[in-house]
Amino acid sequence: MPSNKPIIVVKYGGNAMTEEVLKQKVIKNICLLQNYGYKVVIAHGGGPFIKQALLQANIESEFIDGHRVTTPEALEHVEKALKGQVNGSLVKLINQLGYKAVGLSGKDGKIATAVKRMHKKEVEGNIEEHDLGQVGDVVSIDTALLELLLEHDYIPVLACLAADVDSNEFNVNADMFAGHLAGALKAEKFVVLTDVDGLMRDINDPLSLVSELRVSEIKKLEEEKVIQGGMIPKTEACEIALKNGARSAIILNGTEPEQLLAVGKREPVGTTIV
Repeated sequence: MPSNKPIIVVKYGGNAMTEEVLKQKVIKNICLLQNYGYKVVIAHGGGPFIKQALLQANIESEFIDGHRVTTPEALEHVEKALKGQVNGSLVKLINQLGYKAVGLSGKDGKIATAVKRMHKKEVEGNIEEHDLGQVGDVVSIDTALLELLLEHDYIPVLACLAADVDSNEFNVNADMFAGHLAGALKAEKFVVLTDVDGLMRDINDPLSLVSELRVSEIKKLEEEKVIQGGMIPKTEACEIALKNGARSAIILNGTEPEQLLAVGKREPVGTTIV
């Protein structure tokens, strides 16, 4: 008999990933969301760990407009960093806390199907396409395996890797991957952790926090440069989640773990997008 507990999908990343003490607090508070009556899913990237792994393997990282070009050789090391290092450590930590974690990537059980991503760039009025190598965009999510795990109180922990219908493998932007996941699971809340308190009208003024935002307002805020830099993929991921079935999305500060508990208690925190 399926339980009707709401689902919360947390996109985990930023400094909350690299500082050990903070990481433990954040993961503990994500797990505590189960105690507040949520089924919990975690999606993660691993930028700093990927960078380290590629350095150690002497693989030069090339970026086009901030997007990492991923060769088949690089993908092997990306996967080791994401699954072997990041995913493995999160699963261990969650299990140590007394919860039950299952480490997965989008490739497992064909959870995420992707297509190769071509990066489009406008140069002097012409659109140029750039090949990013083994970088993909999610086109569909199969939630069957995740629903099975959630039904039995497991916490699925997903690395942002996916394959296409011909089993070609891709690295996927973690924000986008998490957004697609939250949408397909019809999550009540999609929580994106970042290193600031949410979206600010003025990045230097904590009092300028935008506490609530409608999807229809995102474009205007991008034009006004309120949404810029690393906030662009975060708000884009929230948009993907909401358009595909998630109820609400929240951008909050992963370096302030108590903000997660506010979400559990259903208190307003960060920037909520509806």
